[in-house]
Amino acid sequence: MNLLFSNDKRGRYPDSWYAATAEPIAPFAPLQGAARADVCVVGAGYTGLSAALHLAEMGADVVLLEAHRVGFGASGRNGGQLGSGQRQDQITLEKMVGFDAALRLWHLAEDAKALVRGLIARHAIDCHLKDGVAWAGSRDREVRELHGYAAHLARRYDYTQIETLDVEAFHALCPSPDYRGGILDMGAAHLHPLRFALGLARAADAAGARLHERSHVHGIERGDKVTVRTDAGHVVADHMILAANGYLGGLDRSVAARVLPINNYVVATKPLGDEAARVLTRDIAVADSRFVVNYFRLSHDKRLLFGGGESYGYRFPEDIAALVRKPMSTVFPHLRNVEIDYAWGGTLAITMKRMPYLARLAPNILSASGYSGHGVGNAVQAGKLMAEAVRGTSDGFDAFAGIPHGAFPGGGMFRTPLLTLAMSWYAMRDRIGW
Repeated sequence: MNLLFSNDKRGRYPDSWYAATAEPIAPFAPLQGAARADVCVVGAGYTGLSAALHLAEMGADVVLLEAHRVGFGASGRNGGQLGSGQRQDQITLEKMVGFDAALRLWHLAEDAKALVRGLIARHAIDCHLKDGVAWAGSRDREVRELHGYAAHLARRYDYTQIETLDVEAFHALCPSPDYRGGILDMGAAHLHPLRFALGLARAADAAGARLHERSHVHGIERGDKVTVRTDAGHVVADHMILAANGYLGGLDRSVAARVLPINNYVVATKPLGDEAARVLTRDIAVADSRFVVNYFRLSHDKRLLFGGGESYGYRFPEDIAALVRKPMSTVFPHLRNVEIDYAWGGTLAITMKRMPYLARLAPNILSASGYSGHGVGNAVQAGKLMAEAVRGTSDGFDAFAGIPHGAFPGGGMFRTPLLTLAMSWYAMRDRIGW
């Protein structure tokens, strides 16, 4: 079974609030017959779109292949948070790779935020970009850890855009009885993810990249030239960029062993009107400290966009709204019976160390995936770094490629059941307050 076709209709965006409020883009024609390119990019999410855009701007002849529509996968379905740092916190990274390498990764993360903001400004992408992401703690211990982390960033990384919030200050911002305090990062931001993806696609098209939708890649032949085969054609290219993330399937076994697809879910309530102030009093986004993170924000039409709940395997649950309503009702008990207008799922990808997996699979094949829920900045940056590496400048790419990544235990047959067991354990710890 292929995740590309397990939960969605071919060539159609899911019935999400994002799809309902995005400015449509005319479909790009499927690949037909033979094509030749300097670079073939597989996957038109943030990674592939960024790679194609930057390569085209560098003068390369680029073909971009997408099985469905541009921004179809996690790039057009996620929580829209452009976070600071990497998916792993800096304290963990210092232990993992040493302070100097951790500092380099911090600067790369700051560059990623600037890159996203710069692309939005340069290409006039209307995606409701707003400053501010808060992290919430449900227990006093979590709040102390968040405050300590803010102090660590200020002391060792000179990052001073975070405000620490006690319980009273946090409730003035987010009146949820579940939270005991947290931090507010005004250097982070949130946006409409599908509108951003479509803006990148328009920019790549205008720069001269050749985009083909409904062009499912089912085979890759390596060599001095790479041949990428679809149902109706093939591309022969000097280089290939693999940007499939959670929808990789069987295109490369070495990546699949280290990058695991998981499913996450989001709902959009009816417009809340004046009641929106009982969710958030400022136009920021929030994520909490649970292992299975809850994340939310208000839309521009005052809906609560709430993400929560995960599953492992190919199929989404039949009632996504009921699944997400449970954590939403914990955070906002007064909304336990609120009408939900949209509910959708998406497939992202995680790694064992929760850091992106960038790899040179062959001298002329690069891959980036496994953003582990931090993809708005990471994926856009990874596309740019791979474009630079193809053109001969690989410092940024090498900084990520040097992070050691182990394979998931159990191989292809047992890794999903093992992950399900582990995630269930952590979810139970969340519930009982360990």
